[in-house]
Amino acid sequence: MWSYIYLYNMAQTTVLHSPTLESVIMVEKTIQKYSQECGKYQLWKKLPKKMMYQTFQVILNYLEESGKIIIDKDGCVIWTYDPEGIKKLISKGVKLR
Repeated sequence: MWSYIYLYNMAQTTVLHSPTLESVIMVEKTIQKYSQECGKYQLWKKLPKKMMYQTFQVILNYLEESGKIIIDKDGCVIWTYDPEGIKKLISKGVKLR
């Protein structure tokens, strides 16, 4: 009986792996380099270091939610974050909320 409860409790526990900052930066640089050229899987294959695909997807979700990338209807990953462009707009007098 005890082993059944132990296994049941183990099944409920999920271990979540959070990507490192180094991994996020590596994915960002790869997306910037290959923006608009390929989809998720092809982009994952172009990473300079191996990474679990699930970790890669977590990073893509984060980048999409933070507005740094968009994924078009064909699955192409596009880098959208442009801090220099934003600075230029602000210097020209664009008023932000």
